[in-house]
Amino acid sequence: MRLRTQPKVLLILTCLLVSHALAQSSPAAQPPNDPPSVDKSIDAMIGDNAHTQVRQLVTDLQQAVAARNPAAVAALIHYPIRIKLHGKPTEINTPKSFIKNYDNIITPDIAAVIQNQKYDSLFINYQGAMFGDGEVWITGFCTDNTCKHPDIKIGTIQSATAKK
Repeated sequence: MRLRTQPKVLLILTCLLVSHALAQSSPAAQPPNDPPSVDKSIDAMIGDNAHTQVRQLVTDLQQAVAARNPAAVAALIHYPIRIKLHGKPTEINTPKSFIKNYDNIITPDIAAVIQNQKYDSLFINYQGAMFGDGEVWITGFCTDNTCKHPDIKIGTIQSATAKK
């Protein structure tokens, strides 16, 4: 009887440790990183020296949104980009179309997420760099078969309600 209960105890302890580790690794539970560790994560996930482009894009996006400059924001996006426009999935194919729909895409809630994002608090994974709870993603888009020099652009803009 004693041999049967020991593996169960070990299994329970292992599950508790794993669940604790997973809870600590969620984006919401993580404290802000220092910029060098964010840089390393971006380079590992997106490409060598990609952090310089991501850092610049974050700055440019925040400045463009603060200035309410639709053309400057449009220049930072990879097209086509799929968004929800008036509640319907829509593909925006050109900067001109983005600019025309700017106020319906960069809503006050999205603008606040962009403005409040700190570089050292970006969540980084294989998909790119995430603002907030996923409202905006910066991603590396391959420009050739080797994908050694990805084009760093905004690949996703979505409202919190669009994600649910």
